[in-house]
Amino acid sequence: MESQAEELRCLVESVASPLVDVPDALEVTSELNGRDLLIAIRVDADDAGKIIGRQGRVIKSIRTLARAAASRKDLSVDVELID
Repeated sequence: MESQAEELRCLVESVASPLVDVPDALEVTSELNGRDLLIAIRVDADDAGKIIGRQGRVIKSIRTLARAAASRKDLSVDVELID
């Protein structure tokens, strides 16, 4: 189960990393609680808008991608951007 959570964390990180200008400030963490997985994305304050996107489209797409991958592993996932 931990390896599946790590795979999903790496997926979100690989999608988010090309979007930011300060890749050293990018931190993607995961917390597994039973079958629920929380993936937190932390970025530089100037890059938060790039992760959110216009009208939240980018973060919504990242969540959709993560949920689709998690459904194959029988997990429930939520992706949050932490300020």
